[in-house]
Amino acid sequence: MSLTHRENWLRAVEFRYPEWIPCRIAFSPLTWHTYRRDLEKIVLEHPRIFPDYDPACANFYDEMPVVYRQGEYYLDSWGCLWYNQQHGLEGQVVRHPLADWAALETYQMPDPLVMAERGPWEWDKIVADIRKRRQQGLLVMGGAERLFDRLYFLRGFENLMVDFAEGRPELERLIAMLEEHEMILVRRWLELGVDVVAFHTDIGTQKGLMISPQAFRRYLKPMFQRLFQTCRTAGVHVHLSSDGNILDIVDDLIECGVSVHDPQLRACTLEGIVGAYRGKLCAEVDLDRQGFPFMTAQQIREQVRQVVDAMALPEGGLMVLAAVYGADVPLRNIAALCEAMEEYCFPESG
Repeated sequence: MSLTHRENWLRAVEFRYPEWIPCRIAFSPLTWHTYRRDLEKIVLEHPRIFPDYDPACANFYDEMPVVYRQGEYYLDSWGCLWYNQQHGLEGQVVRHPLADWAALETYQMPDPLVMAERGPWEWDKIVADIRKRRQQGLLVMGGAERLFDRLYFLRGFENLMVDFAEGRPELERLIAMLEEHEMILVRRWLELGVDVVAFHTDIGTQKGLMISPQAFRRYLKPMFQRLFQTCRTAGVHVHLSSDGNILDIVDDLIECGVSVHDPQLRACTLEGIVGAYRGKLCAEVDLDRQGFPFMTAQQIREQVRQVVDAMALPEGGLMVLAAVYGADVPLRNIAALCEAMEEYCFPESG
């Protein structure tokens, strides 16, 4: 391969004829903790998929991060109380600081340049890592924080759904506060010269949006547009991660300035992804993670082939993602994912 991973990724997003289809596999702390060196062996056997893995920094999560520790409560920097019921998987918010709108009058968001959700930003380490990744020809990504999901963390999901239904003025005020917070953080990442800023905004169920497309366009789209266009105007791409079926607003996301989104194959269907994304917006297709524990190696291979056959264009616009989060995905299936990605995402070598 003549291109660096960074340049190939940029070409895929920009429809400029990448050499290969960017692909990656993400593992949860639970998966690493379960398989340890056996999983690392698979990772080391597939450097094209894991180009930045460093064995010297291996982490098998004998000490789990906060909100991944079973039976533990954790108060984050936003005042949300988390609880974990499954060791190694992320917990959930069980107490919401703005459950009563009266609390909004005195509520203070954390300083976006000082505190991330679960601890202080370590900017010196971040700058050093950026420098190292540039030297290695790897993509440099800045991490913005949550958008829609931050709202239900703060309000509680049921409360938030009622807010959208009733058109509460406090909701618009909270969204404006969140936008101001995120914009400060976005501008910090732009100052550091990243290639892409990543946002998280789970807004889909397995059948459709959590709110109507009309509510999205009224309340959330203006915030998305201002944040994302700030990045795009600076020449920086926008990666949006949002689970579930959000096919109804893909055109809105394009208009807002999203460069790449990760549609979930099970929720959106391959036909739906082809219709909404192919040739219009780079799709990092999120393979059927719910099926990984039960599929055969051949079924995994066939799924990757079907995605590539249906979505790949010579000019780009496709990435492939496998999220392996449980302890019930057999190692042979993880190896099969690696092998299938190498077979279908990379051109044949002479």
